[in-house]
Amino acid sequence: MKYFQKLRGERVYLSPISPDDCEQYTEWVNDSEVTDNIGVSWILYDVEKEKEFLTSAQKNDYHFAIVKYDGDKLLGNTSLFNFHQVNRTAEYGIFIGGKDSRGKGYAAEASRLILNYGFNTLNLHNIMLRVFAFNKDAIACYEKLGFKTMGIRREAYFIGGRFHDEIYMDILRGGLK
Repeated sequence: MKYFQKLRGERVYLSPISPDDCEQYTEWVNDSEVTDNIGVSWILYDVEKEKEFLTSAQKNDYHFAIVKYDGDKLLGNTSLFNFHQVNRTAEYGIFIGGKDSRGKGYAAEASRLILNYGFNTLNLHNIMLRVFAFNKDAIACYEKLGFKTMGIRREAYFIGGRFHDEIYMDILRGGLK
């Protein structure tokens, strides 16, 4: 797969997502360690459904593949979506697909790239995210980036026989660390 270095970091770059990666994404979105954390464990994915999503995703939002420079290895995905142009707001999401790539700082680096893009290129003022309370590593990463908790939706996510809180966090232009 050929990737395009739209946003460049030190170890990773962000490239527009491609439907050609549908098999890799399908593998990841059928892994409960990925889907439990992003709230879509109940959805069944096949290659065709994922290819359709990847094809349509770029029409309204900004979805990027996270690619490691070393070997042009696809690591995951990050997105800005649900834009409100008048209020200059959007939502943000990210996941690192492969277990061997988690916990190495790739998500933080990719987050800085897309958040800078959101604030400095897309002229956003406020970017929010949703994270489940059990995802402690993600919460710690977001706090280090400068996100602040703005609210909690109590027991809003049911997985593994239990309800979990959904935490809402946001970051303002100028707040990125």
